[in-house]
Amino acid sequence: MKLNRATDMALRIAMLTAASQRRMTVDELAGQLALPRNHVAKVVQRLQRLGVLVTIRGRAGGVAFAEGGHDVTVGRVVRTFEGEDEVVSCDETACPLRTACRLRGELRRARDAFLAVLDGVTLGGLVDGPTGPVLLALGLPRARPAPDAPPSRADAPQGAAPGTT
Repeated sequence: MKLNRATDMALRIAMLTAASQRRMTVDELAGQLALPRNHVAKVVQRLQRLGVLVTIRGRAGGVAFAEGGHDVTVGRVVRTFEGEDEVVSCDETACPLRTACRLRGELRRARDAFLAVLDGVTLGGLVDGPTGPVLLALGLPRARPAPDAPPSRADAPQGAAPGTT
């Protein structure tokens, strides 16, 4: 099962805002997560309706993680963005095996098990440990070495050994 792009974006936006102690603009979210701004704006609106984010309009406004957002489960976000449709659509193509097929039931069980696991994971739990600081470092410019520092391996031309440039 593959999550759609909006679901993936929603989870990453929720994680980044959960890790941050400050409001962020849609432009900042898009930049740090390398996502299209217009898509981020739409996902932010949906996450606000779900109670994961709060948005504040105006000059000092922005997007922040909602107070109760830490307790929202990943399963709830996935259901909101993916819907609860069947994995396969046996009715659309009028499958001749529909009345005797066991596959549909097994796929339903698998989907339910997948969502049950995600129901045990909260958004707040996703940013515990080392994940939070890593999220906050996304999109930040890397520190440049001091002018008198020896070149690093990444600075050396391809094929040349460090220090032989």
